[in-house]
Amino acid sequence: MRELSVPASFEVGEHDNIVSAVFEHERDDPDHVIYQRLIDGEWRDVTAAEAAALVRSAAQGLIAQGVVPGDRVAILSATRFEWAILDFAILSVGALTVPIYETSSAEQVRWVLSDSGAVVLFAESDAHAATAAALIDELPDLRRVFHLDGGGLDELIAAGAQVDPAEVTARIANIRATDPATLIYTSGTTGRPKGCQLTHSNLIYEIRGSKDSLPDLLAKGQRLLVFLPLAHVLARAITIGAFHNKVTVGFTSDIKNLVPMFGVFKPTIVVSVPRVFEKVYNTAEQNATNDGKGKIFAIAAQTAIDYSEALDTPGGPGLLLKLKHAVFDKLVYGKLKAALGGDCRASISGGAPLGARLCHFYRGVGLTIYEGYGLTETSAAITVNRVGDMKVGTVGKLLPGNSMRLAEDGELLVSGGVVFNGYWRNEEATAEAIVDGWFRTGDLGEVDSDGFLKIVGRKKEIIVTAGGKNVAPAVLEDQLRAHPLISQAMAVGDAQPFIAALITIDTDAFVGWKNHHRKDPAASVADLANDPDLTAEVDRAVKEANQAVSAAEAIRKFRILRVDFTEDTGELTPTMKVKRKVVAEKFAEEIEAIYRKD
Repeated sequence: MRELSVPASFEVGEHDNIVSAVFEHERDDPDHVIYQRLIDGEWRDVTAAEAAALVRSAAQGLIAQGVVPGDRVAILSATRFEWAILDFAILSVGALTVPIYETSSAEQVRWVLSDSGAVVLFAESDAHAATAAALIDELPDLRRVFHLDGGGLDELIAAGAQVDPAEVTARIANIRATDPATLIYTSGTTGRPKGCQLTHSNLIYEIRGSKDSLPDLLAKGQRLLVFLPLAHVLARAITIGAFHNKVTVGFTSDIKNLVPMFGVFKPTIVVSVPRVFEKVYNTAEQNATNDGKGKIFAIAAQTAIDYSEALDTPGGPGLLLKLKHAVFDKLVYGKLKAALGGDCRASISGGAPLGARLCHFYRGVGLTIYEGYGLTETSAAITVNRVGDMKVGTVGKLLPGNSMRLAEDGELLVSGGVVFNGYWRNEEATAEAIVDGWFRTGDLGEVDSDGFLKIVGRKKEIIVTAGGKNVAPAVLEDQLRAHPLISQAMAVGDAQPFIAALITIDTDAFVGWKNHHRKDPAASVADLANDPDLTAEVDRAVKEANQAVSAAEAIRKFRILRVDFTEDTGELTPTMKVKRKVVAEKFAEEIEAIYRKD
């Protein structure tokens, strides 16, 4: 059993916490623009001094509400400026922030509020406030609900106007690094969410370890636009880390208008999940095809990939490759970079594997994507590709202060500064997850001789065919989602004679595809699910995906579904992961039909 450890290059003191930086920036660099806030369509500067004043005032409001150290305070909201302010305010009074995805159902909201025992809730929209109002009689611990769209932050600040600011200072002075800072409920693909309790120390290890790995990206002068849900640990940890390192941060949840927003905000770094990068690439490819420039785009994409791969060779790119790259930089790559605002040079990706091909493509274009690996239980990343020390196709090396080992069956076990101590009020789940001080991630990994980690699949997702072949579906599914016409893919085949796949179609790409193939513009995916041209297109994608696996693991049949997987209809988690059990149950007839015809 191989084990690797990386010692911490820093120390975490007894009173270190993640909120003190708010007031240190106020003292040391008050005029630095630490946030930009979107108001009436315009980005407005928020200095470190102004941010600290808001946090302090909100903290006084929480004290006025009777919030004491150790209390849980929930935020049910999309990503927005007030989210970050409230998070720091909650931490300032020694309480724990409990994030709730703004897309959560009433039952999910009820479960998190009930299980956490939250005493105060910040609800963003009218719908969120109505959900809370309908549940409040079932929640004896919940004392107050503030409606953010209804001026909830101002109301909180007004409530704390008579509280002495010195009380906030005293609360912060009493925080210990070992104190819990947040209770994050895992979205989970099966079962009820479990509350992961992360301490100030956990998050400090994450912040300082990330800075050690990405020193130039997390630095004053950089600009980060956060559009992932702050309820997700990745976005939250990066946002806090950026603040600590004086990166100017902006917030939006308007995903549909990201491109024009990039053009105004001009981020130097973005943090995203692979699906966003896949969509950007797929849209660019589909647009080129629709404009009759598909062949040019294909050559440009391959040139970018070849150029990136050559960067990892001793001699680097050759002269001819450099010339081709320079030509396409003007014709193609420049337009892609302009879509991100023109200043973006790097990105951090997590949540799922991106795939080596796309990673090489983006680096070749001029946007290096640093993939990392982590879970809610590891405070976000525990491994990451570093600036100057990356290997495409892997999720990087350990952050300082952490260790990893592979069990006999290939499961990745981790321990160290970023790893949580257990689930909230769930000793049984904790005992199952943490064995002899090692957290069982449930992911299957490989570690190369240089210490780079590669995730090959989820242990519980392994498909065992009737012939006894173990198949990791992620390899096939990641390849399929890279195709511009495919939205989601789920491999199936447990106890069956071969591997098959359920495929959904990307509705945005579908419009251009219909036009290019002279189909009825009004036709839906359901209308064309058995169309020979559509089937042939998907078949080519399947054959290409099969090149990544052995013949025994290859997809032999597929079924194009009439509808896509979405969070609203229950097939996806808020972080865009497929709920395999839900899909298998909902589309049981389609799966059965695949094998019935064999």
